[in-house]
Amino acid sequence: ALPMARAKRQCKDLVILGGRHKHYADVSKEIRNIFHRYTPLVEPLSLDEAFLDVIASRQLFGEPESIGRRIKKEIKHEVGLVASVGVASCKFVAKIASDVRKPGGFVVVDPEQVQAFLDPLPVGRIWGAGKVTVAAFERMGIRTIGQLRRQPESWLHSHFGNFAQHLWQLANGIDDREVVTDGQAKSISHETTFAEDLTNKDQLEAWLLHLTEQVAWRLRK
Repeated sequence: ALPMARAKRQCKDLVILGGRHKHYADVSKEIRNIFHRYTPLVEPLSLDEAFLDVIASRQLFGEPESIGRRIKKEIKHEVGLVASVGVASCKFVAKIASDVRKPGGFVVVDPEQVQAFLDPLPVGRIWGAGKVTVAAFERMGIRTIGQLRRQPESWLHSHFGNFAQHLWQLANGIDDREVVTDGQAKSISHETTFAEDLTNKDQLEAWLLHLTEQVAWRLRK
């Protein structure tokens, strides 16, 4: 996720290859088709990432862990890519579980182990906790999700206002959001975050083109 401008500064002899966005979209469609073998409840996050709700699929395909392993194996066999899988009882924990052992990770977080899994992780793993929020936590001596979880919600509210409830719930592994398919979505968007601000117009236009292509692909689908 290194910005191209920074990469060029750090590596003067960098060889830059153009992206193949149509190819990426075609491969993404192959992976999405594998997902849909097991559940119609697929919520895409990007070309290569999605949430799956497999609660109603267990009678046909077994428990979520078994389904995850089958999907991972089929992606490798049919598409030739290594997938990272996170299995958990809510979207927030599943997303982190899919990230912590990349590439090729497979992490299962049982409901009774959610706090043991979350507590040691850096507080920056909380969705919505950006640089400013993390810096504020640092000043308060809060560096892990476990430390955040042990703070009273009223105390958090005094520092972060209405955002406090969101922080407290995720720190406690509470995320009641359902998997929302494209067909159910009221809006469609695509975004990316840069490690450093971009000010170069050509770079911004290139990224804007890439993001709009992703939105257009999802709209057409």
